[in-house]
Amino acid sequence: MSVSTSVFSGVLDLLPGDPDALLFCGAQPVRRGDFLRRVTALAATLPDAPALINLCERRDHFIAAFCAAALRGQVTLLPPSRAPQMVAEVAAAHPQALRVGDMDEIDCDVRVDKATAHTATIQPARVEAAQLAMIGFTSGSTGQPSAHRKCWGALGHTDAVNQQLLTALCGGAAHIVATVPPQHMYGMELSVLLPLFGAFAVHPGRPFFPEDIARALAECDAPRLLVTTPVHLRALLESGVALPPLAGIVSATAPLAPALAARAEARFGCQLRELFGATEVCIFAERRPSHETTWRLLDQVRLQPEREGTQVFRPSLPQPVMLADMVELSADGRSFELRGRQADLLEIAGKRASLADLTRRLQAIEGVVDGAMLQLDADAAGVRRLLAVVVAPGMDDATLIAHLRQASDPVFLPRRIIRVAALPRNETGKLPRQALLALLAEADQGAGDTFTPDTTC
Repeated sequence: MSVSTSVFSGVLDLLPGDPDALLFCGAQPVRRGDFLRRVTALAATLPDAPALINLCERRDHFIAAFCAAALRGQVTLLPPSRAPQMVAEVAAAHPQALRVGDMDEIDCDVRVDKATAHTATIQPARVEAAQLAMIGFTSGSTGQPSAHRKCWGALGHTDAVNQQLLTALCGGAAHIVATVPPQHMYGMELSVLLPLFGAFAVHPGRPFFPEDIARALAECDAPRLLVTTPVHLRALLESGVALPPLAGIVSATAPLAPALAARAEARFGCQLRELFGATEVCIFAERRPSHETTWRLLDQVRLQPEREGTQVFRPSLPQPVMLADMVELSADGRSFELRGRQADLLEIAGKRASLADLTRRLQAIEGVVDGAMLQLDADAAGVRRLLAVVVAPGMDDATLIAHLRQASDPVFLPRRIIRVAALPRNETGKLPRQALLALLAEADQGAGDTFTPDTTC
């Protein structure tokens, strides 16, 4: 796809190319021309509204509503999750927005399903580059969600870079199976924009369990690309389920342990690429975690480290965006090492550490199924306690602390261990801070375990 000199001017085609080419792969394949007919019909039925909250579970329904809204000039709103409270907050901020969904359990104004009537002719789907396409919301993993506006030209520009990266990984346009929801920016980029702007096809569902992922991949012809997260990848490996040959795997939303990446490559016989991005700026770096710790910047991306974070420059951004991530740039400025986040950095007894790194060390302990480190807000004495939330059946607190003592400085041992059956991860595997604090409040009402280790060096 060509991008004009200014990414904010001109006209872009959605679903360009041969109308007989495949758009949705799987047990019931759909061709691009047939889908354009469906989109045109849906657009004609949408009530007048300035915006549309897209809550569709199936990816084909989501993309149909996304394209129909574009043809009507309606902005798509993407809540950080489809939890009723999150949706209600977005609706309150946009009181005239339609709610569009495809499930009985979600209250909506418009239902999208396969019964949508087809029009007789194919109508080209074109949008102005300067037209506002969507407003995405951050996940709230480090605080409250925030809104970020994306015009079609910006989405088209970042997609062109992603197309180049993933075409090289897969040896051509591939058939995508994604375990992440399209409402998340990672899912939007790799399972919605790739087929909208290029020759990639996508499975219409969102498989969750290992057996469902294997079935969806088997329904698609090669080459196959798996778009997933560390949580799903770990579940796939532990399940022992067999997958058909893959051209590549990509992972994002949370740090991926090098050992887990190496196991996945050995098991599934393909390269695994980890992607780095944010709702504010989209995907802007990648690496092969089984072989390297350094992130490589994608084309036309430039970083400028600052004291409070890192400025990101790219043509798809009207102005630079400040991220909270701290990086150490290489001499040529084209790669970087991640050093954590400003809000993620701890300083105790004159020593510094990153919550993300401490969490990684906790999760790496054999016998820990899942876990996270959390620093609380200051108490009345001004002390910010460090605690661990863990899923570790069969391991007592003393053993867990002994392992942590070997992996990190004693001053960063948790003052409390909370045991749970599962961490409150959202649809993309992230852990919103508010969900962890709610878990802590629940533990305080019960009999949460407390362990105060000796932190003498």
